[in-house]
Amino acid sequence: MPGSHGSLTKAGKVRSQTPKIPAKPRKSKSPRVWRKVTYRRRFIFGGKWGQQK
Repeated sequence: MPGSHGSLTKAGKVRSQTPKIPAKPRKSKSPRVWRKVTYRRRFIFGGKWGQQK
């Protein structure tokens, strides 16, 4: 291989030096609220299903 992008001895250096930040606790919406969001998305703002091209 002509030319290299750094030696393998330095692989993963930056990630190991980065301090670990704990993930934020996430709470999903209640089913009632989620159905409301889905209804608005489907029928009030458009009404198209599936992937749009």
